[in-house]
Amino acid sequence: MNIEIISTDKAPAAIGPYSQAVKVGNTIYTSGAIPINPKTGEVVSGGVAEQAEQALQNLKEVLIGAGASLDNVVKTTVFIKDMGDFAVINEVYKKYFTKNFPARSCVEVARLPKDVLIEIECVAVV
Repeated sequence: MNIEIISTDKAPAAIGPYSQAVKVGNTIYTSGAIPINPKTGEVVSGGVAEQAEQALQNLKEVLIGAGASLDNVVKTTVFIKDMGDFAVINEVYKKYFTKNFPARSCVEVARLPKDVLIEIECVAVV
């Protein structure tokens, strides 16, 4: 089994002992993408819409670094601070996933790294 560690400077670096993504065979497993601007290292300002946009952009860049795209995603898990933000997040989400939507779980959590409002991870197949 060939395990490839994925790393790109177009997305925020890992803030702990983990990889941005791992590719095993033709499957890519990403770590959770949070709304950190990769150029500044800071959480983006604004509300959940702006944070969802940055998290999805970061996820997209990690997938590109792994030789894939959002079209290759088969499953996402979305962690949110407030289930009341579900509709707003969906509006941003459908700008990134436009057809053949991946399977998805969405979970409200008590707290996320750096106190962000959203974190998204995925599994993709190439």
